[in-house]
Amino acid sequence: MRAPSGSPGWLETFTADERPELWELSCEEQSFEGLWPEYNRHGNNTGRYFGSVFPDHARLQVLFVDRRCDRLVARARTIPLRWDGTLEDLPAGIDAAGLRAVDEPGQATALSALAAEVERDYQGQGLSGLVLRAMGDVARQAKLAPLLAPVRPSWKDRYPLIPIEAYADWRRPDGLPFDPWMRVHARLGARVVRAEPSSLQIFAPVPDWEAWTAMSFPADGHYVFPEGLAPLTTCAGRGEYHEPNVWMLHDI
Repeated sequence: MRAPSGSPGWLETFTADERPELWELSCEEQSFEGLWPEYNRHGNNTGRYFGSVFPDHARLQVLFVDRRCDRLVARARTIPLRWDGTLEDLPAGIDAAGLRAVDEPGQATALSALAAEVERDYQGQGLSGLVLRAMGDVARQAKLAPLLAPVRPSWKDRYPLIPIEAYADWRRPDGLPFDPWMRVHARLGARVVRAEPSSLQIFAPVPDWEAWTAMSFPADGHYVFPEGLAPLTTCAGRGEYHEPNVWMLHDI
C-alpha cells in the first residue's frame, strides 16, 4: 500500500495481505510485546479478537518498514465490525467491539483500531500519527467508515483514581486534550465520543497479578499499581481490573 501522507522517504508500508511472511515474523519474534505493561497482555477476551485479525482481515493490518535497514518499526492492528453510527449501538469498549466483530460476522460497516504500535527506537518521530493515518487509509479503501479508536490514554496511569469520564474532559489552554495520545488523535481530526470505564477486562488469580506487577497484595482491597489506569480490586484470591478507554471517532 502507499505510505500515508507526510511519511518520510525511508518509510515503506505494506498490508499483511501484501507481506504475510512479515506479519507472521512480527508475531513470532514478539516485536512489539515490550511496548505493553505485562498485565495488559492478559485480557480475558483479547485473545479471541486480536487472534482473528490475521489472516481473516489481513488487508486491514499495516506494517511499517525502515527501508534503510529493512527493519519492521511499526504496526497497525484493526478489526471490522457492525455499528449503526449511534451512541446507543456503540460497543462498551474494546472488548465489546472485538467480541462483536467475531461473534456477529455479518456485514461490517465500520473499522475499529485495536493497537498502534511503534518500536521504542523510533518513537518521538511522528510515526504514531502515521499509523493512525494508515488505519484511516485502509478504512477508506475498504469502504469501512468511520474509524473508531478505543484510545488507551498514555498519561492515565499517573492519575489512576480519577474517573475516566473526568480525565477524558481535561483540556490544555489551547483546547486540545490534556492526554498526549488523545492529542495525537485530536490533531488528526478525531473527536471524543464517550469514555468507557470498563473497556477491557482482566480477572485473574492474585499470584498472577503479583507476578505481573512485582507487587504483593496481602489482603482484600483496592490497589493502585505501576502502569495501571485504574485500581485493582482483590477479593477471595482473585484480582479484578477493568481498564478504561476513551472512544474517539475519526470521520473518514
